[in-house]
Amino acid sequence: MKIIIQKTRNGKKFPLPKQKSRYSSGFDLLAAILDPIIIKVGEIKLIPTGIKLKIPFGYEGQVRSRSGLALREGISVLNSPGTIDADFRGEIQVILINHGQKQFTIEPGFRIAQLVISYTPNFFFEEGTIKTLET
Repeated sequence: MKIIIQKTRNGKKFPLPKQKSRYSSGFDLLAAILDPIIIKVGEIKLIPTGIKLKIPFGYEGQVRSRSGLALREGISVLNSPGTIDADFRGEIQVILINHGQKQFTIEPGFRIAQLVISYTPNFFFEEGTIKTLET
């Protein structure tokens, strides 16, 4: 499957998202920033990635925390997983929070999160009666 990607002005100097290995389900998202950003303990920051995506209908993007960053530094995606709907065309930005014991500096080009593309079936809700032990 092909997904169209466009770099923003600040994103032009950074590489496209890529998988760490061919077996990785996630693609690394980078901080498309010009200057370092400090996240103090307990603080929340919105970090731009410098990319826009054209995700096909029937799929969504999921922005997830990087496990090593969460374990070592206490930095995670606040609304994990963050959802990127198929009709969203703005710049992907990541909401990070510092749950750690000390402030953390995000440097330009730092791997801040992972992007996973997932299938989302088309369905609708229909009101009805549900019996307690019914499957």
